[in-house]
Amino acid sequence: MELVSASKMKRAVASTLLSRLYAEYSWEVLTSLAKNLNEITHPLFEDRSKSSMGGANADRKRILLILITSNRGLCGAYNAQVIKKTLALLKKENNGAEIDVITVGKKGDAAMRRIGMNIIAAFTNLPDRISLRDVTPISSISINEYKKGGYDEILVSYTDFVSALSQKAKIKQILPVSRTELKDTIDSLHVTIDRAPESDVKGQESRETQVDYLIEGDRNKLLESLAEKLTKMQIYQMLLESNASEQSARMMAMKNANEAAGEMIGDLTLVFNKARQSGITREISEISAGMASVT
Repeated sequence: MELVSASKMKRAVASTLLSRLYAEYSWEVLTSLAKNLNEITHPLFEDRSKSSMGGANADRKRILLILITSNRGLCGAYNAQVIKKTLALLKKENNGAEIDVITVGKKGDAAMRRIGMNIIAAFTNLPDRISLRDVTPISSISINEYKKGGYDEILVSYTDFVSALSQKAKIKQILPVSRTELKDTIDSLHVTIDRAPESDVKGQESRETQVDYLIEGDRNKLLESLAEKLTKMQIYQMLLESNASEQSARMMAMKNANEAAGEMIGDLTLVFNKARQSGITREISEISAGMASVT
């Protein structure tokens, strides 16, 4: 299982790194198109957290949470970490929000059902090699429900892949598209460019100065299409991150189990040899005592 997980982890990490490159270029396009963020009026950018829902629940907001876990166990603390992070969020928002859940993976689905959460959709048959086609149902439900006004926020609870030895559980807001987060991402992109080697900086600067988009039609419609694609891409990226984290955690768990089994075999072998040697010594002593009594 360690060798199988190592093989799957290599493929998952490769897919994750490749999609990160696409995400970087997507943010560059959004940077060029959304220079004046305050002028955006599309619903996907609308912050409804402070809006009144009317009636007795006027102060309560509705949240849709997408929980990404695995279908199988034997992967260390991978599932426990993200479920613990999710339970902390549910406890925090218990009195101030109504939370519905979309589960990805059997472990998260079972955990949410045990505590009585309202699960509006469950995806437990996603393949190991996830494609954008597999993400479409999840992203469509999220975007359509938000555009209809059914929810004020769409959150994703997933595990971020840091390295083979480190995975970090996170909860990230994907809708509404946060202007603050968008600005921070754009700023961080410029910081990355500034810290790059001099040759790379020149290449980035020349590419940025040469790009000049001509927009025909409604600017909001263009941003809507781009925001929907980026939302879908974010969910896809989070699934890839979680998949890479799962395989890494399983590989390390199986490696530790293998090492622990080896140590246990060594300890038991030593105990067995000591017991065997003790038995042989006792038998020799009995034989010697018998011969001495005869003579």
